[in-house]
Amino acid sequence: MHIPKNNFKAALKEGRTQIGLWVGLADSYAAEALAGTGFDWLLIDGEHAPNDVRTMLAQLQAVAPYPVHPVVRPVIGDVPLIKQILDVGAQTLLVPVVETAQQAAQMVAATRYPPTGIRGVGSALARSSRWNQIDQYLTSSDEQMCVLVQVETMTGLKNLDAIAATDGVDGVFFGPADLSASMGHLGKPGHPDVQQAILDGIARVRAAGKAPGVLTSDPALATGYIEAGALFVAVGVDTTLLVRAATELAARFKGKGVPVRAAFSAAY
Repeated sequence: MHIPKNNFKAALKEGRTQIGLWVGLADSYAAEALAGTGFDWLLIDGEHAPNDVRTMLAQLQAVAPYPVHPVVRPVIGDVPLIKQILDVGAQTLLVPVVETAQQAAQMVAATRYPPTGIRGVGSALARSSRWNQIDQYLTSSDEQMCVLVQVETMTGLKNLDAIAATDGVDGVFFGPADLSASMGHLGKPGHPDVQQAILDGIARVRAAGKAPGVLTSDPALATGYIEAGALFVAVGVDTTLLVRAATELAARFKGKGVPVRAAFSAAY
């Protein structure tokens, strides 16, 4: 048995834009339904959604038969937690609140086995190695790991060039919601200062030879980010899609018209 190739990582390296969807319903049935909708990647969110390692595992299993790549976001960049998430089969991580190159380097090390990194060895218990049925898993897994780090504070922006230059970091993701808050524009990710910071960040990450990423449910902003060079762009959130569709359907049949809610067009 051979290790699964990380096609998402390969696409980013080749400069092919990957379009994704945020998955926060924390349910394997919902994740599988979304896996067949045509996105390149799905973000299984453990930071703001009620996911734990077991629910992440169930969703990884649910989407595995489909031509979509699961990206997992832990609640924070914790080395032991990352070990567990990798062991249940994640190959790509999106790590929140990375503010320094030292943090970024530690996240890379957490995904690599010694002597290159510090990932704990327990492959006999791990779905990632198919319980030691993948040939040479311990020596081949590192090259399939994809590490994406989130820059979403003013401190992170200050250290962006060093973060992007960190060996093993494959991409840098800009979190518009937290970034706007850090910049003094809470709840206003579309503020011109925030947008300029993101566009500048995209250019700096591309200059470092890495992949920039971002999330927005605004089609115009998403198009602008892609045109600016963003290579992995999430263009929606499952919870928002569900609530918006249900709200509009109920309103239509209750004679209230179809409401236009500003919250539905927010970035996060």
